[in-house]
Amino acid sequence: MTARHKHKPAAAAPSGTGPGQSWKTAVLGSLSAALAALRQLVGGFGTAVPALALLGLLALTAVACLVGVGLLLAPALLRAVHALARRERGRLSRHGVEIVAPDPAPVRLRLALADDTTRRELRWLAVHATFGLLTGLLGLLLPVFAVRDTLFPLVWPLAPSGATSTSLGFGTADSWAQASVVSLLGVGWIAIILGLGPGLARLQARPAVRLLAAGPGTDLSLRIAELTATRAAALDAHAVELRRIERSLHDGTQNRLVSVTVLLGAARRMVARDPAGAEELLERAQSAAEQALSELRAVARGILPPVLADRGLAGALSGLAANSGVPCRTDVDLPERCPASVEASAYFVVAEALTNVAKHSGATGVAVTVRSRGGRLLLRVEDDGHGGADEAGGSGLTGIRRRIAAHDGVLRLTSPHGGPTVLEVDFPCGS
Repeated sequence: MTARHKHKPAAAAPSGTGPGQSWKTAVLGSLSAALAALRQLVGGFGTAVPALALLGLLALTAVACLVGVGLLLAPALLRAVHALARRERGRLSRHGVEIVAPDPAPVRLRLALADDTTRRELRWLAVHATFGLLTGLLGLLLPVFAVRDTLFPLVWPLAPSGATSTSLGFGTADSWAQASVVSLLGVGWIAIILGLGPGLARLQARPAVRLLAAGPGTDLSLRIAELTATRAAALDAHAVELRRIERSLHDGTQNRLVSVTVLLGAARRMVARDPAGAEELLERAQSAAEQALSELRAVARGILPPVLADRGLAGALSGLAANSGVPCRTDVDLPERCPASVEASAYFVVAEALTNVAKHSGATGVAVTVRSRGGRLLLRVEDDGHGGADEAGGSGLTGIRRRIAAHDGVLRLTSPHGGPTVLEVDFPCGS
């Protein structure tokens, strides 16, 4: 007898993972990468302009050294070069390009000429003042060209007769058809931005990665010590969190459950001889059980709020704002999800900050702003209170700093007397 094989129907694709969704995800990812690259290129232009000015001043100083005047100016210019190099390392780190800084370089001319770090920074200065300036200029002009040429058919009727049609400075449009052709050039600019933007940003950053990083012979003991300290702080913060959870369970939920047990035992003994009294005890036991359940849920939310997994950081922060003791406004722009540990840390940082605002600031309003840019999560909490926040004053800022340090993040606090208080956090969260 001939065997018959039945073909099972193919399993349906999971919801949200079809070709249309994949295409949409790819487009949004390319757009996000291109925008991040443009921001990085424009930021590089912002350091390339002072690099060009410094390069010119160094050339003039070198000539002036022949008559002795330049020897007096050299230390100040070397300090400026080192400061610009530090600024460039910080800028790139905000875009996810980590550069291990070398030891501080000397500024005395004789020592600087023999110092490898100074020579490397001067080489970077020359490259960044030329190549970095060019790539940064492209990052500025390409979006302008794209918008100008794409929208040219809309403004063509208003353009003067014989005016140049394209951003490249050639060609004129005498009809709607010719004006529409110009918009194709704008689409080409957009394609160049999407396709080449991230590569240009990497090319602009490559000289800094190669020349501004610590050399192979640099002592990295300070960096190792810093990482050891942040790891110890993370372990301490974890221990404090465990003690808080244990204390909440012991002093709250456990006592409620003991009370429930006692009340149930008493009710069982009274049910035969005093049904009314037993009913009252059962009601008290039910109330205590409900309070224990509520406290247990609060402890669970304190460990990791379920809303983070369900609605992401934006939804979780909206919930915090709704329950804040001070009117709170949130502005969250996260094109994609960050790692769960980073989202949880950001959530608890905002929760602690809002608690501090409600307890200590006397503020009438607070604003929470969150952005994800170039592999960094940037968080800002600003209130209009009386200021004067002090990390040593036991306001929870030490715990916030430890939680941030565990992710190798940066915390900046500005709180002059009279206000406002601004808390800024910079988390690395991957690109």
